[in-house]
Order: sequence, then structure tokens, then C-alpha cells
Amino acid sequence: MFESKYSKVLTVILIVVIIAILGLLGFLGYDWYQKYFLENDALAFVENYTNDNSGTDSSDKNTASDDNTEAATNPIDSIERTNTVSGSSGNEMPTYKGFNVVGTIEIPAIDLNYPILQKVNKSSLETSVAFLYGAGINQVGNSVIVGHNYRNGLFFSNNKRLNIGDTIYVTDNSKNRLTYKIYDKFETTPEDASFYSRDTAGIPEVTLSTCNDDSSKRLIILARAE
Repeated sequence: MFESKYSKVLTVILIVVIIAILGLLGFLGYDWYQKYFLENDALAFVENYTNDNSGTDSSDKNTASDDNTEAATNPIDSIERTNTVSGSSGNEMPTYKGFNVVGTIEIPAIDLNYPILQKVNKSSLETSVAFLYGAGINQVGNSVIVGHNYRNGLFFSNNKRLNIGDTIYVTDNSKNRLTYKIYDKFETTPEDASFYSRDTAGIPEVTLSTCNDDSSKRLIILARAE
């Protein structure tokens, strides 16, 4: 009798352990799947976008493409376009996964390649990085670009590995591709926006903002066009 009850308890424990293992494997598998396809979709978009926007960089003729040796395995065949949002010139705005795009950002030091989405909301930040505030992509003044830190390599998760002097390439919808150099990196409180509006002495700058690994502070990267 005792052995029968003991056997049943062991069976239940074994089933619970198996379910827990399967659940963990499923979670890890989904995380890997999401990261793999999001990154490859984004890379394919950036490659198509920068090929389509074939203008030269006014400050640096070199491109980041030499640093990205792996081709996307899930390429987007063409960039969708929409007339629902247009610039003052009436040009159509590219879209990525249903979101309007204002440019792309490439950071070779951390193998980052993403479209910059026009609006910041829950859905857009689960899809790519987004423009939050400022003069506008590659415009004189400061432009703030935000992205999640999922601590898995997606979006701005690896910004903590960036150093002063690293290069950021930003391409806008007017075919301008600028090279930015990082000149400051710091952490601050989530409420601090004092550096958003700043005098850039007539030079385009970008600010990259994300959470630190425990989400207690914001990791801020400042970069200036060369």
C-alpha cells in the first residue's frame, strides 16, 4: 500500500518536472525564434533601404556594409510604401511591419541594424527602435531614438557595450547617410530628460536611450555627426 502511494507521488513529481522542462524549452525556443527573425527581418530592411537610398555620406564615404558580413536569411523582397503620411515634399514614407519609417540606424560595433519607426508606442517598441523627440533624423539639433533592452541582444540590449569613439550610421528618407561618433555615455534616472534639448552648435546629433539591465536607470548614448 505504502509502495503504491510512493510510486504515485514519484509519478506526479516526474510529470511536473517534465512539464516544467518542456515549458522552459518552449520559452527559450520562442525567445530565440523571435530574436532570430526580428533581427534578420530588420537587417534585410536596412539593406534594401540603404541600397534604395543610395546617396553618399557627406562626412564619410565609407559605409557600414563592410562590417556586416552575414547576409539576411529571411529577406524582405521590397519596401512597402504608403501615402497616409507624407513629408512636406509629398514623398511617400517607407513602412516596416505596418509602421512608418523615418530612417535606419546601423552600429557595427554591436552588429545593430534597425529601421527607425516614426512613433513610440508599445507595439512599435516591440518591433524596432523609434524616434521619440527632437529635430528629426539627420537634422541640425538633437534627435532622441529609444529602444528596449530585453537583455537578449534585441534592439538596444547591447548598447552597454558601446564606447566613446564608436561609429553610428544613420540614413534618412531624403537619402542622406551621416556618420556619428559617440562622445558621451552615462546612466540617469528614468525621469531625466534634461539632455533632450541641447545646443548642438549647428551640428546634427543623436541620443540613444534604453534601460540598463535591471531597469532601474536609463543608459544614454550621445553621438555627434562628423
